[in-house]
Amino acid sequence: MKIKDNIANIVSITRIFVAYGAIALLYIQTTWAYVLAFLLTAIAFSMDGLDGYLARKLNQSSKWGSVLDILGDRIVEVSYWTVFAVMGWISIWFPLVCVARAFTTDGIRSVALSKGYTAFGDTSMQQSKIGKFICASKFMRISYAVAKVAAFMFLIVVYTPGIEIWQGLPALKFITMALAWIAIIFCVVRAIPVVAESGRLFEE
Repeated sequence: MKIKDNIANIVSITRIFVAYGAIALLYIQTTWAYVLAFLLTAIAFSMDGLDGYLARKLNQSSKWGSVLDILGDRIVEVSYWTVFAVMGWISIWFPLVCVARAFTTDGIRSVALSKGYTAFGDTSMQQSKIGKFICASKFMRISYAVAKVAAFMFLIVVYTPGIEIWQGLPALKFITMALAWIAIIFCVVRAIPVVAESGRLFEE
């Protein structure tokens, strides 16, 4: 594998390890560990946009790259939700819903890929305008990413040891949970068109 021809894919893979580094720091119950986890989380999600930009800029877009991008998204997203639930910050239903959604949509997309379709781009499996907007439009993809990173970063801030700023600002904890709910609702809504339009894949 030539590194210069796979820069975008390398970024996709690297961000998984950056996210894991952030998650590991959450188990070190110090203020500075959480500050660093906060920064690494921001970097990990910035890399999510960077890999797509590099793929287009360097003409490295491919079906493999599309799969790798989604794979990275799933690993990072499920890992954060799971750890937050284990720590008691959120309900266990958040990671359970996320995992169920991931298996459902990615199972369908694997069938679509075998027939030459991708999740995004010109060969998107979504045929309807509403389906393309919800699943593949830049607006919805960015909105979902922002909702996730905002929820994750707020959760880290709210539970940072040694500051407990949320105790003096009760509204902050409410806002944090609201962001978490918005993110998980986005997660479910973006899966609906994938399931709704999957019938033709099996008919073909």
